[in-house]
Amino acid sequence: MTAPPPQAGRLASALRELRTRTGLSMAALAAKTTYSKSSWERYLNGKSLPPREAVQDLCRLAGEPEGHCLALWEIAESAWSGRAAGATAPTSAPEDPPDRRDRHPALVALLITVCAVTVAGVAAGLLLLPGHPAPHAAATPTGPRCQGTTCDGKDPITMLCAAAPLTLATHHTTSGAWLELRYSRPCGTAWARMWATRTGDRLEVTTTGHTETARVPNARATTSYIYTPMTTTGRGTPVRACFHPAGGGGEECFDGRVR
Repeated sequence: MTAPPPQAGRLASALRELRTRTGLSMAALAAKTTYSKSSWERYLNGKSLPPREAVQDLCRLAGEPEGHCLALWEIAESAWSGRAAGATAPTSAPEDPPDRRDRHPALVALLITVCAVTVAGVAAGLLLLPGHPAPHAAATPTGPRCQGTTCDGKDPITMLCAAAPLTLATHHTTSGAWLELRYSRPCGTAWARMWATRTGDRLEVTTTGHTETARVPNARATTSYIYTPMTTTGRGTPVRACFHPAGGGGEECFDGRVR
């Protein structure tokens, strides 16, 4: 059996810390969620990828903003599925289907905590794995929290626009960073993200004259997905991302178009 990718270990470590914070045994954790004790044992040991909802449930029980673990989950999910193989060359493994009990209707309706600016002592305002922009009122996991121009300048994770985005274009920079242009049909917005970066790297996304920018704030963020805020787009809209490396060198731009 192929070993889990290292990204799965980082996610599992974060989940174990949250479980310790809850003070719950495996059996108690299973009783408070829709996932069995054996499933939680696999998730917390990094042997299989937990469903996104399981990560949200554990964050809720620990009183932890979701931004940290959901970003870790996204990276681990890409590695498990093999989609990240071209970017970071992880060892990929098939996802182990979760062992789940029947969902209880009341649990399906649970409100999720929206991403916060900081978790675990990270400074406010950083867009990195340990946190996403400021908390908002709780929202149900059905549908985005903004649409069109009401999304301008807002975080795609916080606004639930990044649940199933389309990738418009991908670019590998000469400095080794990876970039993507992303688009959400339900929100009608585009944004860019970068990873495998260096401190001080900057990424801009532009549509029809409107530009949003993200910067890698510190060394810890270099292992994270860094997202630009969103900008409104529509069918056929050209989208451009430009990367400015902190270590010098020329600007690198690439284009996509909303389909």
